[in-house]
Amino acid sequence: MEALQATFFLFVFVPLVNSAPPLQQESLQFYEYDTDVSMGSLTQQDYEMQSKDIRKDGTNVSLDTSLILQSDDSQLDVPPTKDTNLPTCLLCVCLSGSVYCEEIDIEAVPPLPKETAYLYARFNKIKRIAASDFADITTLRRIDFSGNRIEEIEDGAFSKLLLLEELSLAENRLVKLPVLPPKLTTFNANQNRIKSRGIKANAFKKLTNLAYLYLGHNALESVPLNLPESLRILHLQYNNITTITDDTFCKSNNTRYIRTRMDEIRMEGNPIVLAKHVNAFSCLRMLPVGTYY
Repeated sequence: MEALQATFFLFVFVPLVNSAPPLQQESLQFYEYDTDVSMGSLTQQDYEMQSKDIRKDGTNVSLDTSLILQSDDSQLDVPPTKDTNLPTCLLCVCLSGSVYCEEIDIEAVPPLPKETAYLYARFNKIKRIAASDFADITTLRRIDFSGNRIEEIEDGAFSKLLLLEELSLAENRLVKLPVLPPKLTTFNANQNRIKSRGIKANAFKKLTNLAYLYLGHNALESVPLNLPESLRILHLQYNNITTITDDTFCKSNNTRYIRTRMDEIRMEGNPIVLAKHVNAFSCLRMLPVGTYY
């Protein structure tokens, strides 16, 4: 019997000595390696041995129950993605420069690997974006914060993101826009609480690559000024826009000017009657979508 007990003792402890690296240990699940059957019998034997001492060379050696293989179903039921104290790449999914932190209830932007190019942090509880969140992550090309609770974006939060091309802040609680990085091609701020005074006069003027601008379902009273020539799609539906001018899309001092790249303007759901401002569309190839009577 002593020989059998000694053999079992070695069987339990040898795998711990030759264990995998810490990262792999934490993610290891016994049921993934088809040990469900043997695990139950081993656990039962461990339980029976806890009340006994292993005698070796006449010396009592107490069995360290903290190192015994145990079965704790209550621990296995706890979803690890809800522990926001975990390192980012255990809490989220990191894959080839992309970080996926979606629907894990985080309340702040997690520390990112320095090589991160794409961040998807949709449908969380983030309320604020700080300037320090991206201070060292200059490789970012796409950020998606859709479906959070963002109310504030600190000045300069995106100022160092010189490679950023796509930014989505849709479905948040913003009342004003931050300063945007210069190489943006797509900006989505649909379904916020943005008013016209929350957008600076030159907010989009220097964004010479901006092609897609989505500001629908906000509280804008007017169309943003100084829209860049690069713009192709502009969504302003369901705001509170009541008026536009001849210089909103066109140039009143240049009757030959044509905005060649603009393919779509949506303004339905606003109180404005577009037929009263026909000169505002003289440079467009297509009329805006909206109410004309």
